[in-house]
Amino acid sequence: MRKEKGFTLIELLIVVAIIGIIAAIAIPNLLNAIDRGKQKRTMADMRSLGTSIESYAVDNNFYPKGMASVAAAGLSTHVSPIYIKTVPTTDGWNNAWDCDSTATGSQYTITSPAKDGAQGSQTGGMTQDFNCDILFANGQFFQWPQGTQT
Repeated sequence: MRKEKGFTLIELLIVVAIIGIIAAIAIPNLLNAIDRGKQKRTMADMRSLGTSIESYAVDNNFYPKGMASVAAAGLSTHVSPIYIKTVPTTDGWNNAWDCDSTATGSQYTITSPAKDGAQGSQTGGMTQDFNCDILFANGQFFQWPQGTQT
C-alpha cells in the first residue's frame, strides 16, 4: 500500500476558486483607490497652482493677464520660480491643465479634464464620476469630486 503525500485535484481547484473570488472582490476596490489617489493629487496640484497665482496677484494687483486656454507651461512664465518652484504640468492622469484668465487679470480658472482627458461641461458643485472635469477658479473649487475636501 502506497501513501503518497500531496494534494488532490479537488483540493487544488477549491483553492484556486477561493483565490479567484478574493481577486474578483479586491481588484475593483484597488482600481477605485488608484483613481481616487489621482484625483487627490490633481486637486492638491490645483491648490498649489492657485496659491501661486494668488501670491502673484498680491504682488501685482491682478492675476496673470490674457492666458487664453494655455497649458501650465504658459502659466509657468508668470509664477515660476518666484511663487512656485516647479509648476506641475499635468494632472494625476497625465493630461495637460487648461489655464485661462481674463484680459484684465480680474479672474482665472484652472481646469483638469480628469480621467477621460476630454473637456466636459461645467455644472459646478460635487461630481460623482472620475471623468467629470475638476475646476478651480479664483481661489476655490467650482467643480470637485464628491466627498470631504480638505
